[in-house]
Parts: sequence; C-alpha cells; structure tokens
Amino acid sequence: MLKNIVKDLKPSSTLAINEASKKLEDEGKKIFKFGFGQSPFKVPQDVVEELKNNAYQNKYLPMQGLSELRQSVAKYSSKKKNYEYNSENVIIGPGSKELMFLLHVIFDGEIILPAPSWVSYAPQAILGRNKIQILQTKRENNWFPTAQEIEEVILKDKNKNYLLFLNSPNNPSGQVCENLEEISNVANKHNLIILSDEIYSELTFTKNYKSISNFCPEKTIISTGLSKWCGAGGWRLGYFIVPESLNDIKNMINVLASETFSAVSAPIQYAAIKAYENNHSKYINKSRNILKAVGNYVYKNLKSNKILINEPQGGFYLMPEFLNSKFKTSSEMCENILKETGVALLPGSDFGFNESKMLARLSFTDFDGEKFMNSIKEDQSIDFNIIEKLAPKVVEGIDNLKKWSENL
Repeated sequence: MLKNIVKDLKPSSTLAINEASKKLEDEGKKIFKFGFGQSPFKVPQDVVEELKNNAYQNKYLPMQGLSELRQSVAKYSSKKKNYEYNSENVIIGPGSKELMFLLHVIFDGEIILPAPSWVSYAPQAILGRNKIQILQTKRENNWFPTAQEIEEVILKDKNKNYLLFLNSPNNPSGQVCENLEEISNVANKHNLIILSDEIYSELTFTKNYKSISNFCPEKTIISTGLSKWCGAGGWRLGYFIVPESLNDIKNMINVLASETFSAVSAPIQYAAIKAYENNHSKYINKSRNILKAVGNYVYKNLKSNKILINEPQGGFYLMPEFLNSKFKTSSEMCENILKETGVALLPGSDFGFNESKMLARLSFTDFDGEKFMNSIKEDQSIDFNIIEKLAPKVVEGIDNLKKWSENL
C-alpha cells in the first residue's frame, strides 16, 4: 500500500490554490488570483520561434543536458557572477524543482530552512529522509536568518553535513538577502553547503544583484532557470551550476537523472540556447520595471495600522501581516478573505511560519503582461494611473483586501 512518508504529504499549495481559483472562476465567481506565482509575461518571440524551428528534434539528449546549451549557460553565468564556470559545471533539468528533489535524495545530513521558505523545500527534504532545521526569521532582517542563527545550528553537531537553502529574491516575501558575506563566512568556516535558489535574480528591482556565490563560490550550488525571467514556467527547464569542489554531488545527480527523467525535452533545450545567447535586456528591463511599479502600488495601498508589510525588492510577491485577533490560523484567515473578497492568498503556515502568525503570500501578477509590456517604453515611469488602466484586477483586488482589513 502507500508509504507513510508520502501518505502524510499534501499537494503543493501553490499548485492547489491555482486549481481552486480556476474552479471558483468556472462557477462564475470573480476571483483575484494573488495566490499562484507565475510570470504574467509571454516568452520572448525569438525563443518561441527557435522552439518551432526545433520541433523536429526527437533524439534523447545527454542526461546532463545539451552541450551547446550548457556552454551558453556557463558563459552567461560566468559573466553575471564574475567567476569562471564551464559547461561541465552545468546540469540541465526539467525545472529546477526536480533537480532540488534529486539533491535532497542524495544529500546525507541536515537541511537548514529559513522560515519563510518556498513550499516544496520541506516536503522534498522529508521525501529525501533528511532532518530539517527551520530557522524563524524577522521582518527587520528582510525575513532572512542571521549568520549567528545558522552557526548555532551547526555548532550543536559540527560533524554533520549541512545544506542551507537560501532563496533571494525570496518567495514568499519578495525580499533580498543583505547579509550574504556574513553567511558565507559561516559556510567557509564549517561543513556547510548552500543551495542558492536564484530563480528570481533577473527580476531584482535594483540592478546590482548579489549572489552568495560571489562570496563563497566553492560552497554554493546555484539553482535557476527559464520560468520566472523568461515567462516559461510551463516549459519546465531549469539548471544547477555546481562548482568543481562539489563534483561528487553533480555526478550523483547525473546518476539519478539517468534513472528518472533521462533528459529534458530536446526542442526546449535547443530553444533555450537563444534565451541565453541573444540579448533580452530590453525584455527583462521592462518586466522588472512593471513588476516594481505594480509591487510598489500594492505596498503603498495595503500598508496601514492593520497591515504590516515590507517594500518589495524583487520577483512578484509581498508578505503582508494582518494585525487581528479574529482568526486562530492563517489558513482560516485566508479562507475568509477568499470567501469575503474573492482574493486568493496563500497562508504563511504553508511557508514554515507558526499557523497562529497572520502572514500571507500575495502574488501581484493578475494582469495581462503582454498588453502591459506592449503599452510602455523600456525605462518609462509607471504611475498609478497606468497601473489602474493595465492592471485593473490588481487594483480592484487590493481595494477589496484593504476594505476587508479595516474591519479587523
């Protein structure tokens, strides 16, 4: 029958909220889809055309990924990180999520997860049969752990292997980690490996993005892909960049890849070469500009004496905290919000917070990204009037949520 380790898990809440929202819409209810985090933008046209041109590709590709794609990723990343990576450092997977799961399976040690963490980190660690240490974080530190908090976990048993998941810009908070150097000092000092989930890095609202790999490259596995910056979540293409010092991990992931997904879809791998070789700076700058403007609109219109919230710094999330005593759990609160306002949010408890903490994740992407992108210039200043015109569901949903909060 079913194994208990799997039986006790539930479907990913991010995917579940998307399906629940669609069901309510099919029933005729007006839903503001702030629960599911998906890029609102179309895949760049040159990448789409390359996919069409390679539809005939029907051969199994190397399990580590197409050589030409790995070379283009290594070149792109080396320039971004100011560190020399080669194609052998790159593993292509069917989304970074699958590669993370394989990492959990092969890793033998303890997983350190800051709260908040993306909803799939902890379930994957459980399936990998690794012990999890959850570090509760504070708004004052952008919802990231301090170096001291990380070191305290390690010092309890210095003989163990430790793997820290660090996601910046962060899902669900929309914040950027600002104490990377201090954390890297802990990594260099102890037996700590870092999985740097940089899936939102191209969408950081300031242009000087810093990675933990800038401070401890030999201790850092970089994880990213096409889904967020390229609007290609459904294409399922992600990759790891694994430093030479962690070759054993790379080799074991390749072994598991050979026994699980074999290789990523050939046409998508060929198309992805164009994503990294062609210049998409205009597309990325427009995406970043729109998301920053819409995020700031939400921030400024929600922030009140009833809602605590940090200004967004990247990606497409905010994490409001509602000051109330009406609800016992954040799940109960989010169910009430959906029922009363039509606004779909995810409760903070899905991301590792205590269920009594009234936090929720809000994704501000319920708008037509293609129409928005075609209506503005690259560096155009986007005022609230433009947002009201091009992101009307965001405006209406936030207005509903604000009115709801006033009765807390």
